[in-house]
Amino acid sequence: MSTVPTLPGITSKMIDTPRLKIHALFSGSESAIPVIFIHGNASSSTFWEEIMLKLPAQFRGIAPDLRGYGDTEDKVIDATRGLKDWAEDILALVQVLGLKTYHLVGHSLGGMLMFTLVPMAGEAVLSVTLVNPGSPYGFGGTKDVDGTPCADDFAGSGGGVVNPEFPKLIAAQDRSTNNPQASPRIVMNSFYWKPPFKPAREEDLLSSLLTEKIGSDRYPGDFVPSPNWPNVAPGKFGPINAASPKYVGDSIKQFIAAQPKPPILWVRGSDDQIVSDNSLFDFGTLGKLGFVPGWPGDAVYPPQPMVSQTRKVLDQYKANGGAYWEKVIPDTGHTPFVEKPAEFTAILVEHLQLAK
Repeated sequence: MSTVPTLPGITSKMIDTPRLKIHALFSGSESAIPVIFIHGNASSSTFWEEIMLKLPAQFRGIAPDLRGYGDTEDKVIDATRGLKDWAEDILALVQVLGLKTYHLVGHSLGGMLMFTLVPMAGEAVLSVTLVNPGSPYGFGGTKDVDGTPCADDFAGSGGGVVNPEFPKLIAAQDRSTNNPQASPRIVMNSFYWKPPFKPAREEDLLSSLLTEKIGSDRYPGDFVPSPNWPNVAPGKFGPINAASPKYVGDSIKQFIAAQPKPPILWVRGSDDQIVSDNSLFDFGTLGKLGFVPGWPGDAVYPPQPMVSQTRKVLDQYKANGGAYWEKVIPDTGHTPFVEKPAEFTAILVEHLQLAK
């Protein structure tokens, strides 16, 4: 079923839901406690296999491919709804599978999704684990811990911020290292983990990256010109627009007010270059470093403080009756669960067992 080879002990299934056909990977017994793993951008469920297999027998791993990724049915993402298309897809999957309660684990974009999904899922959620999540305010275009937009049209976020060569090479299924700025293999090995680390399953993880659906209404999505630096603003389709602060901002209030409040584990790689307060994927950082001309300065467009924004929102969640723990795994990048799977699993399982 899966177009990417799976590890022994992982089952691949296509689940027909009322919204779309969702491909998912499964591990463990159907009678065990479900743990739903949500992948990030430019990846798929494949990234979670090793952790799923490390779960104790009391837990069942479930890792769907989000809309736009992997082997899930290819349907357009309406970015003007923020992350709600994905959240509703997951809830449809949960309903078809008959899951009454479950744990949620989300990485990167999948971690950002938790801020939308948790209040929608309500009392079914036993716990949440955020792994190097994107900011709850969205990716790009904001300038302080409160998520204040750098410009009223959210310039510097959305589909126009992606190096156009990267999706072209994904569409071409390029596995080379010919383009040092945009080859999927180079991007993965430079930023997904901390060099010089390379995973044993490098080829399968690259294949997973290459499953992303490409196009002006897929990845990276459309964009519109802006009079504000860096002169591109969000469009209306695709995953990067869906993650723009233009469309996700309203979810934060609902997340902070959510009842009940599942306990949250926040795990970060110490050397993440994708999600940080000085992200190399953020125009504020790139402009300040001189990589993008015309940068208007810190007062107008500073680096987005992504980690500090997440901490501020989680502190508000805690002040309103919730609980969270922050764990940093040293000497790892954006995917500590790939880089140090045993250490990550120990932290995760302790959280799951305390919350069940």
